[in-house]
Amino acid sequence: MTAVSSGFTTVAGDRHSEAPRTLAEPVPQPLGVLDQFGLWGNLGVSLLGFTGAIFVLRPGGTGTPGLSLAAALTAIVAGTLLGMLPVALAGVAGARTGAPAMVLLRGLFGTRLSYLPTALNIAQCVGWGIFELVTIATAAHTVAPALPKTGYVLIAGLATALLTIRPLGAIRVLRRYATTAVLIVLVYLFVQLVRHPLPGFAHGTWSGYWAATDTVVAVAISWAPLAADYTRHSRTSHAAFAGTLTGYSVTQVLCYVIGLLALVTVARNPGDIYGAFIALPMGSLGFAILAARELDQSFANVYSTAVSAQNLRPLWDRRVLAGVIAAVTTAGALWLNIADYENFLTLIGSVFVPMSAVLIADYFVLSGGRWDLSARARWAMLVPWAAGFVTYQLINPGSVSWWVSAWTSFGRLVHFTPASWMSASILSFAVAAAVTLAGGISARGWKARRAAP
Repeated sequence: MTAVSSGFTTVAGDRHSEAPRTLAEPVPQPLGVLDQFGLWGNLGVSLLGFTGAIFVLRPGGTGTPGLSLAAALTAIVAGTLLGMLPVALAGVAGARTGAPAMVLLRGLFGTRLSYLPTALNIAQCVGWGIFELVTIATAAHTVAPALPKTGYVLIAGLATALLTIRPLGAIRVLRRYATTAVLIVLVYLFVQLVRHPLPGFAHGTWSGYWAATDTVVAVAISWAPLAADYTRHSRTSHAAFAGTLTGYSVTQVLCYVIGLLALVTVARNPGDIYGAFIALPMGSLGFAILAARELDQSFANVYSTAVSAQNLRPLWDRRVLAGVIAAVTTAGALWLNIADYENFLTLIGSVFVPMSAVLIADYFVLSGGRWDLSARARWAMLVPWAAGFVTYQLINPGSVSWWVSAWTSFGRLVHFTPASWMSASILSFAVAAAVTLAGGISARGWKARRAAP
């Protein structure tokens, strides 16, 4: 095949197969459903997810009434499933074409237009990679403070670089060892926490339910622009879909539920959660396992940055790219205050929610699963993407002050005030998908009329 042709040569893989170095090489597909379950099951667990449970419990912010346990648990399950369905579907497209996520977008936008989401994805992956290294170092230092945080950053950065050299081997190791250990730790934490007295399931409010659900949706769907980077190596599209959806959903739900239980039992605020875990019998060991497992998050961000960059330069060696990116993220974790970047990362993430809807609607419905990855620019596809993005920002513009002010002013100009039940993720996805389908149906009708005698 050429550097980037209309399709990728996919080959059956075995346990020795590795990811290709460039986009000009055949794509091995050795990963079964258990491999995908192991990868996504580990990605569904995050130390940030435990503390993120506060946004589910109190979606209105500190000092506001908390959701009831019934409302919060429902929001966690519903938000996870709603967020992961688009991710799993995007993964199916990757498995069928053999293309990584950003290259796959050539079929949606055309080659040159695909560089726009590629640049945004690189920015968010590098940022989250830095964030994860800081998180790993902070957690490890909490368990073993004898080594300074900078030492843990360097260790985590080196480990991340090594994992990206043989990514498919890393995924198989996660499936064999890390997944089992992580599930044992999560179940142990869950059992220990439910032994404490719990408030009544109906004690609290349902007000803010959709805002709480939206936070969970946003975390899950943030993986959509990375999904095909890994599912392209699946043996079948069914393995890609089932492993992705099931693995991530099970562990993210557990992660959020454990964080929620900690908040209503032993921890008074998110800053107390880590200490509460460590204080449990054998808690330090369990927390150390979770801290080490966080490496899969930094691995995923660095590896996906590398294969995203290959959309811009298909013949660059992804091993060299990954090594350079790992060094950059390590340096960023050492010298940058990534907390200042977090709000911007969330803003970038909102870009990919409506884009995922456009991808799914066009690939599965309008194009029938047939995309030309060497297609010319499809400018019309920017319209539904933009419509979904505007919908998202009108409902939830985030927390960057000047950005919030601009969208609040625009909302007043168009006489729009978001209601409490509105979910930015769900509604922006629905709007983008609807506009995509409407545009595609209209285009077909116009072509039919032109072709009529």
